[in-house]
Amino acid sequence: MTGHQPADHPPQRVGVVAESLPGETRVAATPSTVRLLLGLGYEVVVESGAGAASGFGDEAYAGAGARLGGAWTADVVLKVNAPTDEEIARLRPGTTLVALVAPAQRPELLEALAARDVTVLALDAVPRISRAQSMDVLSSMANIAGYRAVIEAAHAFGRFFTGQFTAAGKVPPAKVLVAGAGVAGLAAVGAASSLGAIVRATDPRPEVADQVRSLGGEYLAVDVAQEESTDGYARATSADYDRAAAELYHEQARDVDVVITTALIPGRPAPRLLTAADVAAMRPGSVIVDMAAAQGGNVEGTVPGRSVVTGNGVTVIGYTDLASRLPAQASQLFGTNLVNLLRLLTPGKDGRIVVDFDDVVQRTVTVVRAGTVTWPPPPVPVSAAPPSGAPPKASTSAPVGAEPSGPSPAGRFGLIGLGMLATFLLVAFAPAQLAENFTVFALAVIIGYYVIGKVHHSLHTPLMSVTNAVSGIVVIGALVQIGHESTLVTVLSFVAILLTSVNIFGGFAVTRRMLSMFSRGGSR
Repeated sequence: MTGHQPADHPPQRVGVVAESLPGETRVAATPSTVRLLLGLGYEVVVESGAGAASGFGDEAYAGAGARLGGAWTADVVLKVNAPTDEEIARLRPGTTLVALVAPAQRPELLEALAARDVTVLALDAVPRISRAQSMDVLSSMANIAGYRAVIEAAHAFGRFFTGQFTAAGKVPPAKVLVAGAGVAGLAAVGAASSLGAIVRATDPRPEVADQVRSLGGEYLAVDVAQEESTDGYARATSADYDRAAAELYHEQARDVDVVITTALIPGRPAPRLLTAADVAAMRPGSVIVDMAAAQGGNVEGTVPGRSVVTGNGVTVIGYTDLASRLPAQASQLFGTNLVNLLRLLTPGKDGRIVVDFDDVVQRTVTVVRAGTVTWPPPPVPVSAAPPSGAPPKASTSAPVGAEPSGPSPAGRFGLIGLGMLATFLLVAFAPAQLAENFTVFALAVIIGYYVIGKVHHSLHTPLMSVTNAVSGIVVIGALVQIGHESTLVTVLSFVAILLTSVNIFGGFAVTRRMLSMFSRGGSR
């Protein structure tokens, strides 16, 4: 559908199908997200048993308002994994399929879907821009997978992650290295740190260092400059970086107990981070969780889908279903991401999809449109770096030798003289109390300029929140004047108390919220 539909058109049916991939426990919609789909005007039909592996029975879907039946004949088919050849044959022409299809890795799948004259929305093609974060399935699943990787490592490790002093002896804390500080890596850092381990993390992007530290980890820098990403996804590293990183990984492998690797590059095999020599250097009983096992693995010797033990006693976990090992939570987040996408595609909330190619999110996720392959989409730059081929921005600095803007020295001295004269006249003819108040005001302006004007922009919000709280002194002055014989003074005093109270409470609220962002127990 590419245009707005007449109001008399019936709503489309959304079908939630069961997953056929062996070991898959997730489902594309939960009972709670079904209610949200109904709120968008859609009719929802769920294939019987679709949510059984996630703990959602048919009766739960029926209670949420869905109908049980044939979901493959619906106008919009919701699925987690890419369809098989048999499932593609079940799609009706004109159907809209929403699923993970890996368009960059599987061009043959796109051709097969285009031959069925369907429209395909790839959930793994959501651009990494702020407006699309609520639809980013890859980030949601990576967050769960990073957490689950730590749980799997702790299970295989065989002893505490946290340090312990007991009557039976001392247990040192486990040392964990997380290779890659993306969504999955940061989730792993947070989970391992909360379990009491000593956590270290490394990543080609130095800007993630503060995020690692805020989660309780130590950032290990590789001092080699890297090209900045313009699409929000990881880039291939340079040869110089790879050599320096290899030395770091080998040194850390000899010291840490657990290694969790998360490095992935869209459309390419996973980069090799740990060699067989690095694994051989680890102590017996150590654990490696290779989260890139499905794309070839970051670790030499990883077996996708299995956990193996090397000759020197190192357990290498190559599970490819980490997110599916928390099926209820994964399905809920997956379904919520999907609802947010359909909310964007249903501007009229009338139960009909409208695909607008002028919208960058909709254009990027649409990989097949009415039987025509539309992948790859135009690039979507998401950082300050200019897109490839774009002309450099014009310099904003003044040319060498050009006259600086602003008043001349004579003009500046003239303005200063006028200001001094005005101040002298004000002090000479004003009442004594006004002169004292004006002096305090002038000092406050000077102090405020140097306290606030000279502070870095990134610190303005916490600084202003504190200064607003301190402005409670205004309340004291207003309380003194509120009983004044002049009605005007009393009214102004009341207004001052009201507005300053808002500043006080707002200042403390903002300060508390900002501090909680940097505390391990606060919201993230």
